[in-house]
Amino acid sequence: MSRPIYLDYHATTPVDPRVLERMLPYFTERFGNPASRQHAYGWEAQEAVDTARAQVAELIGATAGEIVFTSGASESNNLAIKGATCLLREKGNHLVTSAIEHKSVLDCYRNLESEGWTVTYVGIDRDGFLDLDELRRSITDKTVLISVMAANNEIGAVQPLAEIGAIAAERGVLFHTDAAQAAGKIPLDVRSLNVDLLSLTAHKFYGPKGSGALFIRRRKPRIELACQIHGGGHESGLRSGTLNVPGIVGLGAAAEICRTGMAEESQRMRVLRDRLLAALQAGLDGVQVNGTLGEGRLPHNLHISFAGIEGERLLMALGDLAVSTGSACSSGSGRMSHVLEALTNAYMNAGEWYDTGASIRFGIGRSTTEQEIDTAAARVVKVVRSLRENTVHV
Repeated sequence: MSRPIYLDYHATTPVDPRVLERMLPYFTERFGNPASRQHAYGWEAQEAVDTARAQVAELIGATAGEIVFTSGASESNNLAIKGATCLLREKGNHLVTSAIEHKSVLDCYRNLESEGWTVTYVGIDRDGFLDLDELRRSITDKTVLISVMAANNEIGAVQPLAEIGAIAAERGVLFHTDAAQAAGKIPLDVRSLNVDLLSLTAHKFYGPKGSGALFIRRRKPRIELACQIHGGGHESGLRSGTLNVPGIVGLGAAAEICRTGMAEESQRMRVLRDRLLAALQAGLDGVQVNGTLGEGRLPHNLHISFAGIEGERLLMALGDLAVSTGSACSSGSGRMSHVLEALTNAYMNAGEWYDTGASIRFGIGRSTTEQEIDTAAARVVKVVRSLRENTVHV
């Protein structure tokens, strides 16, 4: 059987062959532990880690000493949020985040709420962007941390990080951003954005799973975090455990490739995305784009709702396409995703009706072709038409 056309690059990406080539020696002949400071095997591994640290730093405009390696964005988010709040409790007890964050951020905040912290969840507008006026109003003299994702994993909205960073800096509040979906896809500069803490993961930009990083600002101001994993004092005492050298090498290589090819790759994906949207709109009515279609959207993201059909039925009928509902209807729960729920609330607050219908998240990738886009569009059009024709209206 032929494999489905893969259009779920938000979920994960394949390891780039160039990345794998750089990783392979560190599984075999260069297998040393960077903590082994007494011989060449350890020195060799440490040199590879240092190179990767510089590569990741360059991708986001940081310095190598500000990069801490982790197992991925979820761990980075937890280290940033829990590590910061552990040391800031005496300064305040209020936190701010958005209503559309990844679960690794939202669940972290909910856990902190159970420990006595107060959290404000700021809403979004109809384009999927954080409501900056609501953000300003939410900050109090007890606020110590703001966490807002760089780009949403469902609707692809790129948040106004510079404006958020300026608000945080003006009020003396730490600013963390989960950049799992943005790093390697769009330019990021932690200095100009006033970001204090930034999380990223390799497997979202053609690196290996299980390898990520956290940027921690070391100057103006210097940010201190409490360690969350003890046992050896690795990574400047912030994240103990033997370093995953092959994974770290892969993360660094993937970061370097993305940094040098980002502009060209983004333009190609934007063209493919627009081609897909045009084909869907030409073949179907009742097509709703969720989130903005302007510059504030990830170039490889398209999140579409189709009126008149159910999400699970649509996804089941598209077995030859590897796509996601974008959590629009959690499997088995029949519930709308928290992202589309926030989007629906934005429309309702503006006095407008908004029907998410059956939603699909299309994620375009490095190996996606025009032929795959055309085939996928034709398939979706055919299936949606068929489902609508067979829908019984009571």
